[in-house]
Amino acid sequence: MASTPVINLRKGHAVRYNNEVCLVSDFELKTPPRMASYVQMSVRTLSTGKVYNLRMTSNESLEAVNLNREPHEYSYKDGEDYHFMHPETFEDVVLMESQVKNAKDYLIEGQKYTVQFADDIVIGIELPPSVVMTVTESPEGVKGDSANNVYKAAKLETGLVVQVPLFIGPGDKISVKTEDNSYLGRSN
Repeated sequence: MASTPVINLRKGHAVRYNNEVCLVSDFELKTPPRMASYVQMSVRTLSTGKVYNLRMTSNESLEAVNLNREPHEYSYKDGEDYHFMHPETFEDVVLMESQVKNAKDYLIEGQKYTVQFADDIVIGIELPPSVVMTVTESPEGVKGDSANNVYKAAKLETGLVVQVPLFIGPGDKISVKTEDNSYLGRSN
């Protein structure tokens, strides 16, 4: 693929660094007085998750990688593999546990997720900002504990444990922020 000047990169772009496909996770162009401008950025490898902090002059380049994101429906887990189906072509895409990583706590059968491809090779899954899940286990709130914002642990349908307000009980549907596993509110 073509070489792209680092000054043209932005957060979310895919590049090849140290012969690995990386996503730009942080990007800042700095122009100090009486000095040449430079780019300060962080890139995360998609295979291992390792983060590199780079400082490059604005005239340097990195190899751009063609990154595609396609919606797929999560079908099932088979041992260590996670199966996703394309909604139009019905093609089965298999991701290994190392590619799914922390997203496995948010995978619900029948839900749509974005599968990422780099140069037509499956590299991982992209979660939505929030996911609606059902509470399966939640202890009863203690009467009199409602003076302040008191939270309790609730187990969700995938096994994920989230801190929720006292009024949430088993069977309730809640919205959970995928970035930090935090409770966002009730859902219909």
